[in-house]
Amino acid sequence: MKVLVIGGGGREHALVWKLAQDSCQPQLFCAPGNAGTAALATNLPIAAEDVAGLLTWATQNRPDLTVVGPEAPLCAGVVDAFTAAGLRTFGPCQAGARLEGSKQFSKEVMLAAGVPTARAATFSDATMAIQALQQFRTPVVIKADGLAAGKGVVIAATHAEAAEAIQAMLVEKVFGAAGATVLIEEFLEGEEASILALVDGEHVALLPSSQDHKRIFDDDQGPNTGGMGAYSPAPVVTPDLLPLIRERVILATLRELRRRGIIYKGVLYAGLMIGKQGVQVLEFNCRFGDPETEAVLPRLAGDLIPVLQACIDGTLDESMVRVRPEACTTVVMAAGGYPGTYTKGTPIHGLAAAAQQTDVCVFHAGTTLHNGEVVTAGGRVLAVTALGADLPQAVAHAYAGVRAIRFEGAQYRTDIARRAFNR
Repeated sequence: MKVLVIGGGGREHALVWKLAQDSCQPQLFCAPGNAGTAALATNLPIAAEDVAGLLTWATQNRPDLTVVGPEAPLCAGVVDAFTAAGLRTFGPCQAGARLEGSKQFSKEVMLAAGVPTARAATFSDATMAIQALQQFRTPVVIKADGLAAGKGVVIAATHAEAAEAIQAMLVEKVFGAAGATVLIEEFLEGEEASILALVDGEHVALLPSSQDHKRIFDDDQGPNTGGMGAYSPAPVVTPDLLPLIRERVILATLRELRRRGIIYKGVLYAGLMIGKQGVQVLEFNCRFGDPETEAVLPRLAGDLIPVLQACIDGTLDESMVRVRPEACTTVVMAAGGYPGTYTKGTPIHGLAAAAQQTDVCVFHAGTTLHNGEVVTAGGRVLAVTALGADLPQAVAHAYAGVRAIRFEGAQYRTDIARRAFNR
């Protein structure tokens, strides 16, 4: 069986790693992949956003299954193109991917579906947006409407800071077309968590809860990143909340999408705020999270391919997803300077030593091979992941792996999962 995984980050290495364990022993390809996927799959020199190039390869090589990792190709319609060519592809269609591609569209769907979420207003004119700030208490959230690599959200402590963010997005166009429209949103208090749901258009299987760490520095300080670590399960998602999340968040959204003629298949990722107001949705993503995937997939037991096939076929049953009792933690090691300017091509040492630590797996995110040596090739370089009998043990194992790895300028948070311990 041939399986193509689209993408080249830590999420895709985790997907390739999990798929490689399936009992059917698939022949794996990854486009473009990284130094980690190269050990398990054939890397293809095709960018994840190059839908035409991917389609050309797929029509010539006919993979039995394609799994799309990043949001950009999903929003660009890669699933529609592959499906039209008779290729079985896991992921939502372009219309469904708008849940992530447009925060304005996502908010409209949530409100129509009765999904609990924050009050928001949408603007494309900076003057009108800044005037409207007085209708919102501080802190206030400013969001770029489109895809901004996880960095298009500003939590402003004052109206002046919010005005600066609006100016940067709408006038200075720091996010390009992604910031041509902005949302001003009320700030929700509580604790964040992520729920990734596998869906087949109608049926739902919730994956284990997780919690991401967005800020670059300990204690949630510094600018936002694509994610500096995650752990699963997240204790803030108590068992009594799962039926509510399933019904009022996931299923309600699927029903509203169907009402609009959109059959959503793939992963529906709900970013949640859990606080005094109960469960509220911060955002939807249309794909596996990163780094949540690195913390969730190791907790799944059994084959993954039949579950993904069932999502495509509309035959998903929650019993198909089996969860291991162990906890899992992933710690992101990033390049010096990230999320700002950083260098590439720095040699990485200690990968073999890290992999020999108890229950540790190192997922590559921004790496490549140069003359046979693994070197840095992105801002988020590695996701050092470990299982443990409980969360403290998983954290200890993951940091043992981190301490075995060295590259110049390496930075990482030392407080992954601390919020769970402080509960």
